[in-house]
Amino acid sequence: MGPVEEATRSEIDQLGSEETTPGMCATAVKLAQLMDASDGPTGGANAANALRAVMETVRKYAPVKGEGDSVDDISRDREERRERLRAVAASGE
Repeated sequence: MGPVEEATRSEIDQLGSEETTPGMCATAVKLAQLMDASDGPTGGANAANALRAVMETVRKYAPVKGEGDSVDDISRDREERRERLRAVAASGE
């Protein structure tokens, strides 16, 4: 496995894109292999341009990881406030 393929596979794994865009991920890996095997500058450049475009799509459709981001923090805080208000309303205070 060459360095471009290794980096591409690593990014795909980090993104978790195999489930959402398996065909695009396979295409990206194949283009990375072509870049690693390329002997001439033109072939490598063409594969690099195609890989860039494919990876844009892979990134675009990667599953959203909502763990620990600020939106989750705000949602959790809001739900806690609502629970406190419900408890106060239920107790009649």
